[in-house]
Amino acid sequence: MAASQNSSIARRRFLKVAAAGTATSLAAPYVVTARKTDSQIIVGEGDYRFEVIHQWPQLPEKFSWQTTHNVAVDKHGFLYVIHQGWLEQPEHPSIFVFDPEGRYVRAFGNQFQGGGHGIEVHEEDGQEFLYVCAYKDIKAFAKLDLYGETVWFRHAPMETGLYAAGEDTNPQNVWGRDRFLPTNMAFLPDGDVLLADGYGSYFIHRYDTEGNWKSCFGGPGDGQGKFNLPHGIWVDDRPGREPQLVVMDRLHHTLQYLTLEGEYLRTQQGYGLPANADSYKDLIVIPELFARVSILDADNQIVARLGDDSKRIRADKKFKIRTDANLWNAGRFVHPHDACFDNEGNIFVAEWVGTGRVSKLKRLG
Repeated sequence: MAASQNSSIARRRFLKVAAAGTATSLAAPYVVTARKTDSQIIVGEGDYRFEVIHQWPQLPEKFSWQTTHNVAVDKHGFLYVIHQGWLEQPEHPSIFVFDPEGRYVRAFGNQFQGGGHGIEVHEEDGQEFLYVCAYKDIKAFAKLDLYGETVWFRHAPMETGLYAAGEDTNPQNVWGRDRFLPTNMAFLPDGDVLLADGYGSYFIHRYDTEGNWKSCFGGPGDGQGKFNLPHGIWVDDRPGREPQLVVMDRLHHTLQYLTLEGEYLRTQQGYGLPANADSYKDLIVIPELFARVSILDADNQIVARLGDDSKRIRADKKFKIRTDANLWNAGRFVHPHDACFDNEGNIFVAEWVGTGRVSKLKRLG
């Protein structure tokens, strides 16, 4: 399928859910606006004040951002960024690594170019690995070391009986509930890995660390353990609680909490296309494609909504803002697609915009 056709399809999907989201309650305890202090752009209040540094990591001229999707940080503070990439540039890397000062270090992952999506860092027996998933033409789930060497590479788990013939041997850019289009991952206390097939079957798959499929749960439905685009997943193991799985049920504009075995517990409402999650101490950060980043405290109460430009973005029916950086406002977000904490409580935000954008929210509070 041509790139222009893919773009049109993506726009139609987003406009459809944007219309649905208008009816969703998106109220916050307070609205956080950006303000300038000397040369700084500050968002937030009280303990949740951040300096916004847009375009924080810079690529060498030989590379280009091609719709940034996700971010992850290792224990040494290095940032890993994955972008979707263009299929017609197969030698261009899809994963870039930056040191704690934002300086480019290395790049790899051309095998995901044209479909790069989810990325997470996970430590196993003292060694950190990258887990990566890709959608569109690539349709894969993989484990790498931090320098890009492949440990294993998997396509659709055909043993589930969920997928159309050829999804594992000849993946094509075809969408549907019988297609494998994974979006994000989470890690269980016993070492297993959960993979959300967020654009495909809407099931959540369980693998071991060798890439062997074990089981699945979920699927399409109207809530309570069923999903309408389970785009992001995260194990909420913050201090003082029994670990639970939180699923960003994007088209329902909700967070669903489940047991680690996939049994439904509760639903949190009031989000605008929630995309993923990450945790730091007692906090959870939720990037919302409706132009803001939310922070939840230990009681899952929203204590900050940062960079909120959701009203303007929802009104942008022709995607002019997404594709024209001249229309972006300092301290405001366009389409936050992923966010993660670093080791000091700062936040990195990757946005689903045509030229890509990764911002650092440097914590001041």
